[in-house]
Amino acid sequence: MKTFYTWHVTPIGPLLLAGSDETLERLHFSQGGKASAPDPLWSRDDNAFRQTKDQLDAYFAGGLRNFTLLLKPQGSPFQQSVWRELQNIPYAQTTTYGEIARRLGKPAASRAVGLANGSNPIAIIIPCHRVIGSNGKLTGFGGGLDVKARLLALERGERPLSLVTTSSRYDGSL
Repeated sequence: MKTFYTWHVTPIGPLLLAGSDETLERLHFSQGGKASAPDPLWSRDDNAFRQTKDQLDAYFAGGLRNFTLLLKPQGSPFQQSVWRELQNIPYAQTTTYGEIARRLGKPAASRAVGLANGSNPIAIIIPCHRVIGSNGKLTGFGGGLDVKARLLALERGERPLSLVTTSSRYDGSL
């Protein structure tokens, strides 16, 4: 099946959306520690993922708490179980790697949970930003700790995030 991609400009920077049809397989940052570029074999389609773009816009405006999108993240069975558990973290709440490990019935697997969390291929929508350290401090995030802090502040209702640019088209330059 052919993979399509597009860029979506958001208040936290351009996001790379990729997948097939309208099924989202990847949402990556264009900035930060895990900045990502499209695979050369993918086809760019700026009309793709309209529903994803609309829901992301509503989320950043403070009007959407739960995404209702077709998702197909690729990963091991353990990673999949962690990502499903991430989706159970309520909006505006946080949890720890250890707590997720306990919920999965693997209380000694907090490091493995951290690795799975860090390899989440669909950031924001699978809310890995809601996982913090056991000491209550922010820990690593693919888009950077400042972005993680902004997402958590948005969810606490501190204020919607406004666009930092007026352009809705991104050329993909990293």
